[in-house]
Amino acid sequence: ALPTIKMALEKGAKSVVLASHLGRPDGSKVEKYSLAPVAKILEEKLGKSVTFCSDCVGEEVEKTCADPAPGSVILLENLRFHVEEEGKGVDAEGNKIKAKAEEVTAFRKSIRALADIYCNDAFGTAHRAHSSMVGEGFDIKCSGGLMAKELDAF
Repeated sequence: ALPTIKMALEKGAKSVVLASHLGRPDGSKVEKYSLAPVAKILEEKLGKSVTFCSDCVGEEVEKTCADPAPGSVILLENLRFHVEEEGKGVDAEGNKIKAKAEEVTAFRKSIRALADIYCNDAFGTAHRAHSSMVGEGFDIKCSGGLMAKELDAF
């Protein structure tokens, strides 16, 4: 959520790497579910440049996130474009597919390489055991302001 992003930057985070999903692309790249348009809206809302990565894992993404300029905001492409995010999906022919354990491990390792702190601000998906939701490998995990508001409502 915007308040969490702004707070992290105000408190001195070198950068904020945003990981999210849109729709149900079932582990395949579906252009209508790209987060590229979200980057432009984020720029407007934050009043600053947002770097959009055309993937959410891999060498190029890791390089982009490794040493960004102070105050950078980086938005990753839709996590659900990878079957390793949810663990299962559907291929182009409509056949059910399942992520291989070693590919899920590699996917999670790449996500882990993108940041030092894992902050979950997505209450609506926090119950899911998706790769991006478990925060695997992060020594420091926290909840964002939106998540905190939801938990306080209980």
